[in-house]
Amino acid sequence: MASASRFSPAADRNKAPILAVLEEVLPAGAVVLEIASGTGQHAAFFAAAHPSWTWQPTDADAQTMASIAARTEASTNVRPPLPLDVRLAEWPPTLGRFDAVYCANMLHIAEWSTCAGLMQGASRHLVPGGVLVLYGPYLVDGEPLAPSNAAFDADLRARNASWGLRALSLVADEARQAGLALERRWIMAANNLMLALRLPPAAP
Repeated sequence: MASASRFSPAADRNKAPILAVLEEVLPAGAVVLEIASGTGQHAAFFAAAHPSWTWQPTDADAQTMASIAARTEASTNVRPPLPLDVRLAEWPPTLGRFDAVYCANMLHIAEWSTCAGLMQGASRHLVPGGVLVLYGPYLVDGEPLAPSNAAFDADLRARNASWGLRALSLVADEARQAGLALERRWIMAANNLMLALRLPPAAP
């Protein structure tokens, strides 16, 4: 089954720095829903690094299922991948609840409606106090745009007018509307950010 695996150089480069942040955010025993799992490299790497985590990979592209399954077939703490389009008004109720939802490099290569879909769906499927963790490039008000990100943004919009780097302020607005609060951000390599957006804890 390994021959079905796809490979992303970017996912290979960023997996260790992302893991370091996840180790700050996720508790031992966390059950994590991954959105837009792509090749499955992150799911396999993170699950191997922390056997106490349980990882549920998903992707909107059905053609990626074989790659994710091939990457994670030996991981006892990774569930079989599931197809999931975050724009659905209701995600499958069989997904259940999660301590965290993780999504890397999706918002800028998808139409803007995926942002609201991601926030609303994460809010419904997180346990109280759960966290949505995002990774990728963003436009930040009052901060200069790195030339490499400006070129990347222009390239994305040339390829698809509905793509492009998203303004962090607008992403945070969508999160607030779904009941999530931007708790922290980390500056990552290659002018990327990681964001932690938290659901309020249960009332005492």
